[in-house]
Formats: sequence, C-alpha cells, structure tokens
Amino acid sequence: MARDSFAKTAAPLVVLTFLGIYNLPPVTQQEQEAAIVREAEAKEIEQSVYYAGCNEVRAQGLDPLYRGDPGYREGMDGDGDGVACEPYYGD
Repeated sequence: MARDSFAKTAAPLVVLTFLGIYNLPPVTQQEQEAAIVREAEAKEIEQSVYYAGCNEVRAQGLDPLYRGDPGYREGMDGDGDGVACEPYYGD
C-alpha cells in the first residue's frame, strides 16, 4: 500500500523534473560570452580591495560581503554561499 502511494506521488514529480530540465532553451554563444564577461568584471571588483579578514571588514562596518562586492573572496566565505563575514549565531 505504501509502495503504491509513493509511486503515485513520485512518478509525476520525476516526469515534471525531467520535462523542466530538458525543455530549457539552449544557451547561445552570445549569452555564454556575456556571462564570462560579467564573471570577469565581478572578479575585478572583488580584487579591487583586500581585507586581511572578517575582523577588519566588521571593524569598518562593511559586513557582510557578497560575491561581487569589493573585498569579497572565497577564503572568507566559510560555507560557500556567496556571503562572506556573515553573522554567526551559534547553537
């Protein structure tokens, strides 16, 4: 009984996921090039400022830093979510 219920629920979800993924419009060469340029510009902005760490960022009142912000770098983004020096609320 539980197997029937699961199959009735899961089958439509699998089909819809498949259709959603494989019916996306193709990315054009121009769109790919534009994305590469945007990524390069973001890296340039990020590298325009350097902070030794999050303590320095917080001392200047600039926290949190988001991917693309001046001074953002992956080394300060502990969980890799695109937000560096975010507030930490312990357990």
